[in-house]
Amino acid sequence: GTDLSFSFVYVRDMEPTGQASLSGMVNKGDQLCELIPVTTKPGDVAKPVNLLGASFDFVMTSFASLDRSVSEMDLVFFRGSKDELKQLCNGEASKSDTSTITVTVIENKGSSREKLTRLQAPAGVNVRELLVDNGINVYQSFTRWTNCKGKQLCGTCIVNVSDGRPNTNWKSMDESSTLRSNPDSYRLSCVTFAHGDITVETFPPINADQWTR
Repeated sequence: GTDLSFSFVYVRDMEPTGQASLSGMVNKGDQLCELIPVTTKPGDVAKPVNLLGASFDFVMTSFASLDRSVSEMDLVFFRGSKDELKQLCNGEASKSDTSTITVTVIENKGSSREKLTRLQAPAGVNVRELLVDNGINVYQSFTRWTNCKGKQLCGTCIVNVSDGRPNTNWKSMDESSTLRSNPDSYRLSCVTFAHGDITVETFPPINADQWTR
């Protein structure tokens, strides 16, 4: 299962007679944190894949993209809730190395004022928070001053994820409904989380009926 943002993959249920359940090493609710491939190539050491807080898409892509030489894999879980895991990461875990991603931002694409900015951020960063914290406006017109402050109520912090869409969380039904007249790559930045490198465009062209709902 996942949380409402289709991130933080966890064990939703288990087969009672399965090996994992009988071993007692994995419980329902455990949070998936890391994938460690076991390769059959002599002398080859597989690189662990960080899945901490990752989107469902990213987790599935990580499994699907494993090399054919991988015959087994080790999965690392955290026993506890998502909130407990986040608290741990903000404390002791934050002292260790964490994954850093690049968010490339294109402002005013196609105009004389086009500007490209590359931002470094920890994996799992909220796109709206990252852009706003770096002085980049995600709101069009007067909504810059009348928006909902990232509570997914106004539907005006729209960006176009032009590259790296699989590195973001899935759209919720609410987000999909809000953006239903626009391209699939359009996202509400307040509920978009980046778990890998992405490129976003601010002020993408919006269909007129977007503002009549």
